[in-house]
Amino acid sequence: MTSTSELAALDRRTLVHPHTTIGAPAEPLILDRGEGALLWDTEGRQYVDGTCGLWQCPVGHGRTELADVAAEQIRRLEFYSSFGDYSNAPSIRLAERLLSLAPAGLERVFFTNGGSEGNETAIKLARLAFHHAGSPERTVVLARTGGYHGMGGASLAATGIEGLRAGFGPLLPDVEWLGKPHAIEHGPDAADVLVAELEQRIAEIGAHRIAAFIGEPVLGVGGMVPPPDGYWPRVQEVLRRNGILLIVDEIVTAFGRTGHWFGSHHFGIEPDMIVTAKGITSGYVPMGAVLIGRRVLDLADGATFLHGFTYNGHPVGAAVALANIDIIERENLLERARVLGARLRARLDPLTELDHVREVRGVGLMLGIEFTDVPTASVQSGCRADGVVVRASGTSIVLSPPLVITEEQIDTLADVLCRHVAAAAS
Repeated sequence: MTSTSELAALDRRTLVHPHTTIGAPAEPLILDRGEGALLWDTEGRQYVDGTCGLWQCPVGHGRTELADVAAEQIRRLEFYSSFGDYSNAPSIRLAERLLSLAPAGLERVFFTNGGSEGNETAIKLARLAFHHAGSPERTVVLARTGGYHGMGGASLAATGIEGLRAGFGPLLPDVEWLGKPHAIEHGPDAADVLVAELEQRIAEIGAHRIAAFIGEPVLGVGGMVPPPDGYWPRVQEVLRRNGILLIVDEIVTAFGRTGHWFGSHHFGIEPDMIVTAKGITSGYVPMGAVLIGRRVLDLADGATFLHGFTYNGHPVGAAVALANIDIIERENLLERARVLGARLRARLDPLTELDHVREVRGVGLMLGIEFTDVPTASVQSGCRADGVVVRASGTSIVLSPPLVITEEQIDTLADVLCRHVAAAAS
């Protein structure tokens, strides 16, 4: 049997991990198994999972029923392309289920393998729809500083974290930036400031040139930042008045994370397209979906969408997604996200009394702690040494545990994190 040290050496020799330095491989934490909100490494050490990896696992780790569903579908039909007029029963049933859970006005589904592909799809479809409808000059995409939309060509171009775009050369043209939707950065009239900026930029660019606005209901990678009060209804009104499509990136916020099926429900958003992934299968199988509304369908009516990915509508992913949604519904995980999110928030709020903590914030079971000048990587590593996994994201520590996390595990997460946050200033 290969030892942990041998596996670690092999990892360093053979793999390039995402978001690591090429030629300087880090010592890996090699995970072996998971159950609920707990993880174990190959040395048998236990960790409370405070992040769901990349916030993808609402139903928790080790759900054998999802493994059984995947195995049964593989035995029946592992895969066949859904290009053209080919389809499969699980993807059809999943599309119907998603539309039944989504905000009103979304009528069709385009499947992907993940979130970056979903945002690529939505941006291309917005441009194609206007081109087909006789407005080919509508190519501009409005995006926001602090937003994260993926690592593809268009999705990275729309990502408002400058360091992530550096070094890759020219990306998708015609992306225009708006301010970060963070109340603490704009003062008590933050919504007024941001809406006025939006209207001014539309006037400068010309509404006739703008295809879409893309944004997350709550910034994820940008620090788990909820928008200022009243922001989304007002933004939506401005966009509608100017004929601009609204793409809502729900890759992080869907499937219970905010205490609702979609973050759009929480904020009263009526999207023209929703992009989702991650929690759709709880990460058990890679899958994503773009939910498409009537305005887009009307604009694009009759257009040929020459776009797709090999594994669109994968039957195994769709079967797992259906079972995953059943678990979320059966175990009332939406309510659990609200209740446990409030419990974790109450445990973390006293941190704001520390001089080096700028803000504690969040919605449902997605929370962020922003610091003034603390190296967040040291907080992350300290927590991990004490058996708790959190994530450093810029000047923030972000949290998004499985929705099945127990109250006792919430308290352990809070205790360890608070201890390391307090020690970070010393």
